[in-house]
Amino acid sequence: VQLVESGGGSVQAGGSLSLSCAGSLFREHWYCVGWFRQAPGKEREGVARIFRRAADIYYTESVKGRFAISRDIVNNTVHLEMNRLQPEDTAVHYCAASTETACLRPGMATSWFGYWGQGTQVTVS
Repeated sequence: VQLVESGGGSVQAGGSLSLSCAGSLFREHWYCVGWFRQAPGKEREGVARIFRRAADIYYTESVKGRFAISRDIVNNTVHLEMNRLQPEDTAVHYCAASTETACLRPGMATSWFGYWGQGTQVTVS
């Protein structure tokens, strides 16, 4: 499956940005889709992921209440709405996909996801 991210950019602290991930095979198969981010000098970390049900949604603690992940089945896209952004949210954000198993485990790990987008920069000043 090919993943293409869009959105991102630069915003002042307290602002909002929206990311989108279009998947070439999202229409044919249900994938566990996640957003990761990697700041300079830091490891890539899981931000949020979604499968089919609201109960399958996971957020890392630092973004709970600020970010919202959703799935647009009609347009084969997964969105990440980011609100009340802070400078520590600055990172390259990546969309990733995997089988449903990745969404059944607690938390997120890069090793659980086999498909990755090219990444999009989010800068908060």
